[in-house]
Amino acid sequence: MPLVTSEEMLLKAQQGGYAVGAFNAENMEMVKAIIEAAEELNAPVMIQTTPSTIKYGTVETYGAIVAAEAKKASVPVCLHLDHGSSFELAVQAMKAGYTSVMIDGSKFDFEGNVEITKKTADAARALNIPCEAELGKVGGKEDDLEAEADTNTDPQEAKEFAERTGVTSLAVAIGTAHGFYVGTPVLDKERLSEIRKVVDIPLVLHGASGLSDEEVKDCVRRGICKVNFATELREAYSKAVKEIFAEKENTIDPKVYGRAAIQAVKELVKYRMQVCGCDGKA
Repeated sequence: MPLVTSEEMLLKAQQGGYAVGAFNAENMEMVKAIIEAAEELNAPVMIQTTPSTIKYGTVETYGAIVAAEAKKASVPVCLHLDHGSSFELAVQAMKAGYTSVMIDGSKFDFEGNVEITKKTADAARALNIPCEAELGKVGGKEDDLEAEADTNTDPQEAKEFAERTGVTSLAVAIGTAHGFYVGTPVLDKERLSEIRKVVDIPLVLHGASGLSDEEVKDCVRRGICKVNFATELREAYSKAVKEIFAEKENTIDPKVYGRAAIQAVKELVKYRMQVCGCDGKA
């Protein structure tokens, strides 16, 4: 089917008490793996690209690849800009066929974040495209994104932020981090519950790679409707390719290790979808 926006699938997740899995893709193989997983589990799915991935391949390239693969699928597929670094990039993505965008103004102070987020959300609304934002700072490093320190989201600020900006979903900081964790993460899940009490729109969890299944499930129970996975997909892809070369170091056909990578990423995506509870919800 054609690409869909994230609005309906996230609202259904909010009403149904589960979360939609949102998976970052770097190339055609990862796109195929994610959609195949969604098909096999009859799950809605979001495919994401970050600004650094877009520098590598352009929004037009990823827009075309995902749209072509989604057209063959029987489940709803959304193409989402993850951590949009500017208003201009968000507009560029929407023009290229992205059906959901995120503007990440968390590097600014509260008022600066409100300003760039509202501007982006207003433009997205005019095109009937949902807009995600981030309040607080999720630590760690992913691509070109690096937070110097974690700043957990204040519930009352989150309420004001959602009301003033008109965003359709909100990524909150509760102690998660981008990339793999060093040590065991300590999540402030009570803070998440407090945010849920005062914010009506779907909440998003970033930095889920490396979290335990129970931690993810508990966050979903407390109101998370979308969970992002990126780093662990890259690891699964790369590990599968390395194993092919370890077995046959003279392999020269990219399709050989591409197929292995697709299978590895697909199995991981299916597992994470089941943890989020979105399997069978398409």
